[in-house]
Amino acid sequence: MKPSLTRRRLILGFGTLAAATLLGGCGFKLRGPQPLAFSSIYLGVSRQSDLGAALHRRIVANGNTTVTDDPAKADVRLEILRDQAEREILTLTGGGKVREYQLQRVMSFRLVGRNGNEWVAPTTISARREYNFDDAQVLAKEQEEALLFRDMQNDLVDQLMRRLAAAKP
Repeated sequence: MKPSLTRRRLILGFGTLAAATLLGGCGFKLRGPQPLAFSSIYLGVSRQSDLGAALHRRIVANGNTTVTDDPAKADVRLEILRDQAEREILTLTGGGKVREYQLQRVMSFRLVGRNGNEWVAPTTISARREYNFDDAQVLAKEQEEALLFRDMQNDLVDQLMRRLAAAKP
């Protein structure tokens, strides 16, 4: 029994080494911060909000762009045109009780330069999640819903950062 266990470990070790070699050879690289084409930005959302704090954190972590509080001093202004969270019933049981909900968060924005020209035309991004609902676990399901909304916000911030990185004057 021991020789087969040793043989399995040896095969697993070689397999792991081969996978690492293939990934290294194909040019695979983790995505890091993407530089933005502007040196300062005004966020059209409060830093005290969850969205504003997340955006501020991501832009500052990028390293080459500062967030200003005065729109006149910024190279560009991010204008959040719409930020809406929705919850819809997805399915019902035979007895008419909710079985599943669909959560959706929709955000529309545009990026405007100092001279008024649009760097990014009005754009809408969205994220959706679904979850099963159980009347017997209402508190747990409320926490799950809050976690899903937070996850969707992170997803929207990621999408927004990719759009900002692609923006050119």
